[in-house]
Amino acid sequence: MKIGIGTRVNHPQFGEGVVCAIRHRHFNISFIGKGPTEIDKDFDGLEIIEFADEDARVSVDDVKSILEDLLINSGAIQPTLAIGDKWRKGTMTLKPYDSSLSPKDVSIEDFFHKIVMLRDRLRVLEQKINSNTKLDDVEKVDIQQYITRCYGSLTTFNILFKFKDDQFVGQKGE
Repeated sequence: MKIGIGTRVNHPQFGEGVVCAIRHRHFNISFIGKGPTEIDKDFDGLEIIEFADEDARVSVDDVKSILEDLLINSGAIQPTLAIGDKWRKGTMTLKPYDSSLSPKDVSIEDFFHKIVMLRDRLRVLEQKINSNTKLDDVEKVDIQQYITRCYGSLTTFNILFKFKDDQFVGQKGE
């Protein structure tokens, strides 16, 4: 089989993976949920999903990007959301009204991470509500509307996101 680094493959036992290295007698393929695995070049059960030319040069960053896309598309990991460049390494200072109390500095990146974790947890909550067999459709809609209002409350933090598509969206018109 003449395949190159970066070729996406499907293995009957291990599922989808990406060719990371080519050795004399085997391919080193990274599979979702299994990690790097040596597969003999003579193995007949390997199906090519997306071909990469054997002579094409692929950087380690290219392979990382391919693996990340594969993991995100399979739902194995959540995409990494980017903080706006102007906020990197920045701090927020929280000053209490009482001047006898000292202010507190908080890393904006840590704060952003907490906001993103909250969004991820709201999404998991939505999935659990939608798959819950004990709730009827009216109850699901009521709870979903409440969660949508929570997203709307979080729109204040949209200034932290690098990309508009990653920002919170509440109900339109609110």
